[in-house]
Amino acid sequence: MRARLVWQEVRHATGIILGSVLVALGLSAFIVPNRIVDGGVTGLSILIHYLTGLPIGWLILAINLPIFLAGIRFVGWRFGLRSLLGVVAISLAVEATKHVPTVTHDLLLASVFGGIVEGLGMGLVLRSQGSLGGTDILAVVFSHLLGFTLGELLLGIDVLIISAAALVFDVERAMYALITMFVASRLVDAVQEGLNHTKTVVIISDQAEAIARRILTDLERGVTFLNGEGAYSGEPKRVIWTVITRAEIARVKAIVSELDHDAFVTVSNAHEVMGEGFKRPTRVGPARP
Repeated sequence: MRARLVWQEVRHATGIILGSVLVALGLSAFIVPNRIVDGGVTGLSILIHYLTGLPIGWLILAINLPIFLAGIRFVGWRFGLRSLLGVVAISLAVEATKHVPTVTHDLLLASVFGGIVEGLGMGLVLRSQGSLGGTDILAVVFSHLLGFTLGELLLGIDVLIISAAALVFDVERAMYALITMFVASRLVDAVQEGLNHTKTVVIISDQAEAIARRILTDLERGVTFLNGEGAYSGEPKRVIWTVITRAEIARVKAIVSELDHDAFVTVSNAHEVMGEGFKRPTRVGPARP
């Protein structure tokens, strides 16, 4: 048990460090040389860097440490230590990569690809159950003190930073910063949720048992029966609920069409699926010590 927990922490630490390096590369190769700001403490550090000339990496560390100390009791020691690792790693990585050649001076390309690289890195850090500190922890503190939601506070902080960027640089670069933040957020979601294109299918049919048998035998997918009732007719209905891959949608439609042409079918996206036939859940320890 102890060996597994140690290995788990080593994997998390490795993911946090690798993710921090990716974020630093996105900053050094795309964002900083084109004077595009980022959200949170990183964006604030970029602004101060261009106003004072102070190193961005050390600014990130200097701003984050008091935030970390103020928020540690709200987030717990285990997450807090992983966040501290992320803060130190991103600070050192930014300083180590600051002389990386600039990939492009096209602002649109820089904002998009900078967001992609940053998003991959941030997603890896979050997937490793860590964070890069900064406004994430600050938002947790203020949500306890002021009663706002985390989303409202994070959005408010980023709006202030983007507004400051518009004053320090220009409105156009602030708009490019919004593109970077949007792209990064999409990549964070993709890394967190995985790239499995799975679908949830709900089927309401008078031939539910026959359809379920075909899905079980032809696709080898699990099926769950739900008990429903028609609101107009008051008649009981057997509802099929199953999860399939995108490649299996056509086969399910063909089965339903063959057995009950009048069946009611809905197909929706399943962002992440864990369990039999799909990805196994990751065993993790308690979030707090």
